[in-house]
Amino acid sequence: MTDLRTDHSRATAQGSHSHGAAARPRYVASRADRPTSFDPADIPVPRGREEEWRFTPIKRFAPLFDLDAVASGTRAGVVSTGVDAPDGVVVEELARDDARLGAIGAPVDRTGVVAWAAFPAATAITLSAGARLERAARVAIRGDDAELAHPSAQHLLITAEPGSTGTVILDHTGAAALTQTVEIVVADGAELTVVTVQGWDDAAVHASNHRARVQGRGALKHVVVSLGGDTRIAPDLGFSGEGGRIDAYGVYFTDAGQHQEHRPYVAHTEPHCYSRVTYKGALQGDGAHAVWVGDCLIGAGARGTDTYELNRNLVLTEGAKADSIPNLEIENGNIEGAGHASATGRFDDVQLFYLRARGIPEREARRLVVLGFFNEIVSEIGVPEVEERLMTAIEHELELTGLISAGPDAPVDEQP
Repeated sequence: MTDLRTDHSRATAQGSHSHGAAARPRYVASRADRPTSFDPADIPVPRGREEEWRFTPIKRFAPLFDLDAVASGTRAGVVSTGVDAPDGVVVEELARDDARLGAIGAPVDRTGVVAWAAFPAATAITLSAGARLERAARVAIRGDDAELAHPSAQHLLITAEPGSTGTVILDHTGAAALTQTVEIVVADGAELTVVTVQGWDDAAVHASNHRARVQGRGALKHVVVSLGGDTRIAPDLGFSGEGGRIDAYGVYFTDAGQHQEHRPYVAHTEPHCYSRVTYKGALQGDGAHAVWVGDCLIGAGARGTDTYELNRNLVLTEGAKADSIPNLEIENGNIEGAGHASATGRFDDVQLFYLRARGIPEREARRLVVLGFFNEIVSEIGVPEVEERLMTAIEHELELTGLISAGPDAPVDEQP
């Protein structure tokens, strides 16, 4: 994987990176050329006109740009972390100067660099070499700050050692303003699934930067599920060595007044690696806003790359908006395949007609169309408890609006 700490000679030539200087970075066309740094002075507070931030509601996320406020809020302890780990998993608390932290690369945006500078200690979850987990390791992240008075930072390190296989679930609940870093290392021959569930209360604001490296013939399944709060999830996924695999899935349901933003980036810099990125979302209600910016780089040395990225958005009501931008940067023509696709639309009238022609009432037909839209990707997650929770949550959202009749088993007064 490209050293995300940046090629300083190239960055200086572009004027995109400086060490302590006050100059604002210039626009860069490729996410591979973004300025990166561990020093907050190098990544200024965004104004909202930058390409990386033009879709984000800056005022809502502004508390996460303030290093002093985040450092102070983190000390207040309004965000708790608990780990329920099966045999084969080692859980540690690491001092911020531990050599294992930051080894993948430096932060790439303001929330990321504030998260790096403000966390006092990191939680490390390690799948031991050769371990085959009988159940998922669960990390419960709970916010207890309904007024968002204490913006906080968090740092997690997830490592799958050689030959290990297992799943780690990050479960976010409650309310908080949280900027978070998740580092993921998949060793050669390991198979790791990481699922992050944003089940926040509506008031929450969550920015999360995931930096992942797949070594050799390791395999990573990265799953993002966004249901509650205003979120901005930016996974940077890459390879170190030949023959790695990354499957990245995302599912989101955006309600009235809610902002959900996902920015997956896959850097193919090694030969014969495989990646698939598939995100699907539904939107309903006035002011619902979903943003998906998917980028893939095929570097000059990444011969034999096989990659594809896809985003689909289903708009259920008037007043909802989806921005979907796939980007593919190819520096090597000796590849197996590369492509991208994006679509945003309303109900499929043909599907509705087919169902109604067979005696299914319109509301039930709409429900079946929505569930079918999601089920195609939910079934690929491969974690039954997450799949069940997600489909139940979607049923609940549909029932709350009254737009679509939910199934008989959907909850009526329980938040997902």
